[in-house]
Amino acid sequence: MANRAVKIFVVNDFACHFCYIGHIELLQAISYCKDSLNLPLTVEVEYRPFRLINCLKEFSPGIDRTTFYMNKMGKEKFEATESAIDKWTKESGVPISFNGPMSQTIWAHRLSLKAFNIGGQALQLPLLTALFKAYFEEKKDIGDINLLADISEEVGVMTKGEAIEFLQSNLHEDEVLKMTEEAKAKGITGVPVYVIDGRWVLKGGQSASVFIEIFKKLASGASSSRGSSPFMPQLHTTTQCC
Repeated sequence: MANRAVKIFVVNDFACHFCYIGHIELLQAISYCKDSLNLPLTVEVEYRPFRLINCLKEFSPGIDRTTFYMNKMGKEKFEATESAIDKWTKESGVPISFNGPMSQTIWAHRLSLKAFNIGGQALQLPLLTALFKAYFEEKKDIGDINLLADISEEVGVMTKGEAIEFLQSNLHEDEVLKMTEEAKAKGITGVPVYVIDGRWVLKGGQSASVFIEIFKKLASGASSSRGSSPFMPQLHTTTQCC
């Protein structure tokens, strides 16, 4: 019997800590279902852009992330978010940090869209992983064209020179902005959001166990109703902050 194809659309932003957590948990779930459970599924993931930070130009270029989030979220909400992420970090071993320069993400989204157009998820997934890692673990500035170009070359999207030429143009900028507006028009105000097989819509960072349960249902051919996950509550959704 041929594997059943499952399409997942993920709406996210590189400035969203819980988007990175969801990215890691989703990939772990896909790997587990394939290698350990041998589920007859072929999962294809496509990432769509969303821009949480639209007012960064109002701030100085070198603004610290902690300062930015503290100002925008307020001390109480920021500390609660930081605590939740620290807990996940200790359990997962992935050192997500709030330190480093705050970055506008439209250039990273343009590069992500370019990667998908060139090679589908085979190029987009490793690019996203590398961008998230650079931003949240290595505390780098993903608004830096040279850094983006280096990552592009490392994962095989384009050479550094080609990536710089692409990023200095306005190619795919209209598409990124249009996709963001379309997401908002559909009621999305925070990310991540996952649309799985056109049947499950999950909002907020989810654990691998949530995705695994859904994949089991899909593999068994069970039907489902549209809407939020019936298995577990969301961990968190990052809301629009400016």
